[in-house]
Amino acid sequence: MAGGVQNRFASKSKAASGRLALGRLKVGAMNKTEAAYSALLDGLCATGEVLWFKFEGVKLRLADNTFYTPDFAVMLSSGVMEMHEVKGFWQDDARVKIKVAADLYPFRFIAAVPQKKKDGGGWQIEVFE
Repeated sequence: MAGGVQNRFASKSKAASGRLALGRLKVGAMNKTEAAYSALLDGLCATGEVLWFKFEGVKLRLADNTFYTPDFAVMLSSGVMEMHEVKGFWQDDARVKIKVAADLYPFRFIAAVPQKKKDGGGWQIEVFE
């Protein structure tokens, strides 16, 4: 994942941003943003930077009856395990869950948000440790 960590996440309400929730996909089905990120991980596998990854491969318990399933479990070539979350935009509950998970588990948590082509494309990366 080239590039530095960038923390440019604007906080907007759903109504203010003009984005409304779409129906959820079936478990194990990727949306377009997740599929694009999966293609990035495939490329990193080809270069040897990533040894393995699995979509929705890990389910973490945060509290009684509260779980967090990262979008991707990723094993780097160094053997380090990371949990990657892909977001088109952030909602408060998702940000809270990834922060709680980062406090409870010994993984590095990565959040990736696609940048618009006019802003250079690629992925905006935020690290939670």
